Amino acid sequence: MTELVVRRLLIDLAKPMAQHWCAGDPFRTALFNALSMSFPMGEQFFIDAVREAHQALPPDLQAHYAAEVRGFIGQEATHRRIHSLFNSHLEQRGLRNLWAVSIEKQRKLFVGQDPRHALAVTAANEHFTAMLAEWLLGHPEVLQGSEDRLQTLWLWHGAEEGEHKNTAFDLYRALGGNHEWRMVWFRRTTLVFLVDVTRQLASNLHRDRSLYRPGTWASAWRTLFGPAGLVRHTWRPWKDYLRRDFHPSDRVSPLSAQWLEHNRSRFALVGERS
Repeated sequence: MTELVVRRLLIDLAKPMAQHWCAGDPFRTALFNALSMSFPMGEQFFIDAVREAHQALPPDLQAHYAAEVRGFIGQEATHRRIHSLFNSHLEQRGLRNLWAVSIEKQRKLFVGQDPRHALAVTAANEHFTAMLAEWLLGHPEVLQGSEDRLQTLWLWHGAEEGEHKNTAFDLYRALGGNHEWRMVWFRRTTLVFLVDVTRQLASNLHRDRSLYRPGTWASAWRTLFGPAGLVRHTWRPWKDYLRRDFHPSDRVSPLSAQWLEHNRSRFALVGERS
């Protein structure tokens, strides 16, 4: 069982952001904006899936996972809230959230279905966010030159994703979820994720009038395929999920715990007096 705590991030998101807030780089800004646009609806999907799965467990296992599920829901609800604030700046800039519409359509497909299906999708997405988090925490230079508050937002979110990456996966196994369906939903989720992130990224760049600039695509190559590139560093972790004996805890990384330990002044524990 994973012990999870809920943190309140001590940053001000009321102040406007620069158009290319990620170190003046249109591609990286558009990529992070696209990811943020998925989070409020996506995190709610994960919360609902984990809550429903927890309720489907026998009483003894409900008690065993109760504290972890509360922590998971608390962390994801905090992510949902703060990215809603972040996204409000994007809406004011005229960016259209296509990804949220896609997630809502997907959510309706799982209503009334076996809770293990939505949970398998959640476990797959949590694997993606854990991979992204490990990449970002391991390459903080990706955010260098950005405002401190925005670097804090993304690194904090990544650190907490690393903390709770086991929860949905463990509940799936506790409910008797099998490897075959885990693979079905992992492959489908991978395809849907790639389609949605590409479409939202292209939309963001088009509305930003950066889609056809050579510098945008030079940055795309460096960010995705360069020596510290996202694709280069997440390919093997993605493939690991296909193993029958895979568990999220197989990839032990100290980066999440280190960031949280070294940045205690940037957040407060929920329920703790200031």
